[in-house]
Amino acid sequence: MGISTGKKLHLTPAISWLAVLLLLLLLPCISGAAAEAKAIDGSRSQHLTLGGKLLRGPESVAFDGRGGGPYSGVSDGRVLKWNGKARGWSTYAYSPGYNAKACTASRLRPAELTESKCGRPLGLRFHYGSGNLYIADAYKGLMRVGLGGGEATVLAKEADGVPLRFTNGVDVDQVTGDVFFTDSSMNYPRSQHERVTATGDSTGRLMKYDPRTNNVTVLQDGITYPNGLAISADRTHLVVALTGPCKLLRYWIKGSKASTSELLADLPGYPDNVRPDGRGGFWVALHREKTELPFGPDSHLLAVRVGADGQILQVRKGPKSVRPTEVVERKGGKLYMGSVELPYVAVVSA
Repeated sequence: MGISTGKKLHLTPAISWLAVLLLLLLLPCISGAAAEAKAIDGSRSQHLTLGGKLLRGPESVAFDGRGGGPYSGVSDGRVLKWNGKARGWSTYAYSPGYNAKACTASRLRPAELTESKCGRPLGLRFHYGSGNLYIADAYKGLMRVGLGGGEATVLAKEADGVPLRFTNGVDVDQVTGDVFFTDSSMNYPRSQHERVTATGDSTGRLMKYDPRTNNVTVLQDGITYPNGLAISADRTHLVVALTGPCKLLRYWIKGSKASTSELLADLPGYPDNVRPDGRGGFWVALHREKTELPFGPDSHLLAVRVGADGQILQVRKGPKSVRPTEVVERKGGKLYMGSVELPYVAVVSA
């Protein structure tokens, strides 16, 4: 958020050179591979509009085992399912305590005032074998809804005796059924997410839920703003987006490095959700660029595709008014984009 003083600033030559030097120091975080990769134009997209005057924020995008969807969690606490142009969106799941009348936003009662009670579903991921949908709800914790949808069951509200304050990302090992998820902060809820970045809060946690025992294990704590995550194609490690630091973390779940983590990539922007690209790499949604300026061309990075080694392979660009939270690639090259701010899921052909 910019701060204006109302005064004109006169830059001395020394300050101007300092600004140039600072920009040169920041440029290495933008991989040379990104400059060479084919950019995808995200400014022209099909919109799967949610409907409802104040309904917005399809943060995550998921598809079931039969290819149905997309499914997405929205600002009034529900998870919706797209049924095609003719039928549009319908309610698929909701949290315990959800009440349509009390949770529908109005100009006098915006969603921000009711989401702690109604829930705010963020990360979504299906376990294809069972048909279960796992939901990382910022306020309710880790939830699950069975095949066919309905009221979700809360699976975890705390880990190691500490409440989940900001449940955020989720992914599922499709072989074992293990569920991996993040708690972005032990100090701040989603309603204060700006404070997580502003204070450099490093109380985030990466966890595993075992559906056979219902146990939650903290895999790593002391993480700075862990957000979305995805399991690798070979199921040996997790890739976790660190929003404030603009980095990707690799956490090993198998092999000689199991239970250890390492830096995978420095990113040119603030990452949100991470999803597999179907080729061994990942799509990482960027809320905004590190060095983004409010003036100049109306275009910025919406997402980057990184390889298994963390190198940027491809970028997606679009208007600065669009700040995505997730990008999912489907067969045929279609990219589905979620956003916590917009009233639609966007679809673009790669």
